[in-house]
Amino acid sequence: MGAPRRARHPPRLGLSRPLVRRGPSRCDSPCGDPAVSTPRLFALPPGVDFGAELVRGLDQRTAGLPPEEAARITIYVNTRRMQRHVRAIQDRGPAALLPRLRLLTDLSRDPVPGESPCARALPRRLALMRLVRALLEAEPDLAPRAALFDLADSLAGLLDEMEVEGVPASSLTGLDGTESSAHWQEALKFLQIIRGVLDAGPPGEGGRLRHRALALAESWRTAPPPHPVVVAGSTGSRGATAEFLAAVARLPNGFVVLPGFDFELPPAVWDGMSDAMQAEDHPQYRFKRLLDRLGLRPGDVARWTDAQPANPARNRLVSLSLRPAPVTDAWLAEGAAMDPEAAARGLTLVEAPSPRAEADTIALGMRAAAAEGRIAALITPDRMLTRRVAAALDRWGITPDDSAGQPLPLSPPGRLLRQTLELMTARPTGASLLALLKHPLCHAGADRNRHLLHTRDLELHLRRHGPAHPDGAMLRSWAARDKAPSDRAPWADWLAGLLDLPVPGGDQPVPVLLAHHLARAESLSAGPGATPTLWDEAAGRKARETCDGLARAGDAAGPLALTDYATLFLGVLNGEEVRNPDTGDPRILIWGTLESRVQGADLVILGGLNDGTWPEAPPPDPWLNRAMRREAGLTLPERRIGLSAHDYEQAVAGAQVWLCRATRTDEASTVPSRWLNRLTNLMAGLGPHGEEALADMRTRGADWIARAEALSRAEAPVDAAPRPSPRPHPDHRPRRISVTEVQRLIRDPYAVYARRVLRLSPLDPLVAEADAPLRGTIVHAALEEFVRTGPPPDHPSARDALMAAVERALERDCPWPAQRRLWAARMARVADTFLEGERARRAMATPTAFETDGELEIPICTPPILLTGKADRIDLLPDGRIALYDYKTGAPPSEKQQLAFDKQLLLQAAMAARGGYGEVGPAETAIACFIGLGADPKVVPAPFDKAPPDEVWEKFVALLRRWLDPARGYTARARTFTDREASDYDHLARFGEWDPTMPPVPEDVR
Repeated sequence: MGAPRRARHPPRLGLSRPLVRRGPSRCDSPCGDPAVSTPRLFALPPGVDFGAELVRGLDQRTAGLPPEEAARITIYVNTRRMQRHVRAIQDRGPAALLPRLRLLTDLSRDPVPGESPCARALPRRLALMRLVRALLEAEPDLAPRAALFDLADSLAGLLDEMEVEGVPASSLTGLDGTESSAHWQEALKFLQIIRGVLDAGPPGEGGRLRHRALALAESWRTAPPPHPVVVAGSTGSRGATAEFLAAVARLPNGFVVLPGFDFELPPAVWDGMSDAMQAEDHPQYRFKRLLDRLGLRPGDVARWTDAQPANPARNRLVSLSLRPAPVTDAWLAEGAAMDPEAAARGLTLVEAPSPRAEADTIALGMRAAAAEGRIAALITPDRMLTRRVAAALDRWGITPDDSAGQPLPLSPPGRLLRQTLELMTARPTGASLLALLKHPLCHAGADRNRHLLHTRDLELHLRRHGPAHPDGAMLRSWAARDKAPSDRAPWADWLAGLLDLPVPGGDQPVPVLLAHHLARAESLSAGPGATPTLWDEAAGRKARETCDGLARAGDAAGPLALTDYATLFLGVLNGEEVRNPDTGDPRILIWGTLESRVQGADLVILGGLNDGTWPEAPPPDPWLNRAMRREAGLTLPERRIGLSAHDYEQAVAGAQVWLCRATRTDEASTVPSRWLNRLTNLMAGLGPHGEEALADMRTRGADWIARAEALSRAEAPVDAAPRPSPRPHPDHRPRRISVTEVQRLIRDPYAVYARRVLRLSPLDPLVAEADAPLRGTIVHAALEEFVRTGPPPDHPSARDALMAAVERALERDCPWPAQRRLWAARMARVADTFLEGERARRAMATPTAFETDGELEIPICTPPILLTGKADRIDLLPDGRIALYDYKTGAPPSEKQQLAFDKQLLLQAAMAARGGYGEVGPAETAIACFIGLGADPKVVPAPFDKAPPDEVWEKFVALLRRWLDPARGYTARARTFTDREASDYDHLARFGEWDPTMPPVPEDVR
């Protein structure tokens, strides 16, 4: 405030009227009250800065008023963003006493003597949740318990809409639901809850807003306010706001300023928008309904200022493209008068090949505009697109000013609260525990470096040893192991205490469960003996505010089970956003669609113009269909589309505008937004000039797409990696190899190099899986138990004993019940085949050794090479010879594979002959077989007749000598079984940049 503001513009325009009327006023309203003036509406066309022109028009009408009179003016705007924008314009000066600037929703919070405050949104939702839960407990078949909060939220939305539109609850029971009678009867049980809430408690904010609007309208009929009242920026799309706009428009000093009014829309089009079922999705339909309410014609709407749109030709073209479907024949009648070249001036059509390309192109355009000192604004309802654009801008260190901010559940505090909730409601897995420990806010105080070190060591332990569900006892045992750091035990005690902390049992009040939840989260954030950082920064403060609100309102939900509390907490969290207005670049803005009504930018980018995204598909209504909503007096689902169309019509009217979409997602081609489709079809039908203008729009867009793609291309071509064949020094070559690894040495030497020379081992999976190796381990253990302690294979109880051993092994080592049943069934199918073969094996020899480790030195270098091999089973024949058996749960290798690659049994026989299996002693192998237990059970013997063990041994030693040759390289994928076979080291070898047909490139490594 300060000195009176001097007029910035000429004091009067021909189209303007004084803001304060003096003397009697004429009344054309049906009421006939002389205190009520003729309803008056003002508007601004699309393509002007609504906030700036609102202030300019206000200045024109207040020129010459005393400062105290200007300060009594009350302006109502529809959004907080609009309020900030108008205030920022006024703050530019000169100094003056400013009008009062309020939100329309403030009416619902105004204290009124004798009236109770309106019901707050969250307590009302929680009260509905309690009632829905009682209904589901009485009739569990109505809906799943997991939908508790969603049902309550949907009912709350319907309840608010009914209050705003003035629809009594009794009107629902009289609706005709015969077409879906069964569903309707179920829905009525939920809708009765709404009736009870309306009858029992005060109205919500929407209902209170309508009540205040009607009360003010009634009081203003006889005693209008002496000071001017201005309502600006609202379309009157909701019943309560429409009532207030109508009341203000009838005031002697009332002014309603509509945004984005189409002054050039022909009267016939206005007259054709009488049926909501057909015209609800038109951008001007809300104004048509308001005009009808006031008994006005479109020509009665005056211009608030003389501001002209940035491109009048474009406004006319867009208006024509958005005509309702029954009157689109006007394209032919009026299209000839259009100037498509002028309309397309400053318009760019970006049809990117993918969502990523769309985001990269938008980011590049915004950066270029900012570099020129211009303001660029991205307008889109697609939050995924805005995140992609923000990520693309990050390459230049630019943080956009995002009006919507970040969803609270995706912020660091929100994620920590969600992960802590998972810790309370389910047994932690290794993956969930490690994700929690690696969260940036977990143990975020002192000694975080030691915390991360302990977390890494714990991860390696869990990957190798498990268990599937770590607990406090496991953590303390792990911390007490030999050679553990001295500070590991206190850290493990802190974490174990949190894991073992008991959860309140039974149904508990929400504040009790919330307090327990937050105490855990704060302990995790602080670490042992430190201060939590969970509530720091903007996101933390927002999370604290949300939790405090839930704590205050929580009793309305009644006592809840922990699972219901989890559903409630996540539902509340999902409805909040975090915005930090101090971090964004003021030249690069991201707006929601509503912001396009409020202000303009030098470059406006409309992103995500695909059907289903903009406009969004109306959400399904679980309670009422379109006909029933219309019968009840509620808005139709197309209302959202109409509002989005109005936002689009205003945004596309800027001076420089980009229309952006991705022509394809990862799954399929996309469909252009219906508005963009109409615009391009109209332009293409306007003859050569229209086609040329459309082609120019696409050319400009393609140029920006090409620039964005160039950013992702390397400046110079990058040569593909050659097929590697490293040649380490003989002293560094492996001195230990197993009989099963010989096949890998022949087929993929590079894998042996990576594992034995570079000592790179694949990480064990963080989450144990029911894979083939685990099944093999379980089957081996079960067969060993059966052969050791079970009855003879020809005994009547042999099959039952075998399956009992399988069940015990599965119960011990397989934590997945479904997988246990599957694997037990697979073993049952081959049990008879195994027992039949076992009878023949027992008749020939006696089982002697199981899972026997063997090793044998090969002194061809210094130190010697050590060959190792584990024999699944060794049977002793009466003549002193042995039989070697190896169980295979998959397909056993064929004879040809054994001769060329899989030397396992052949080498084990050679090792046994040379005393490699100490407890058996040097023994000749009479027979060696793979016992297949897969889908095609069969026994495959080792081909001793074609490859005697001694001959195999000599060739193997010769093979090892060749591998000691410095000129021999470990070639990647030398002889893989199939080209599609994957290796653990394909990424290290950069397989894919080369293929097996390319010759290897030897490289000496030291």
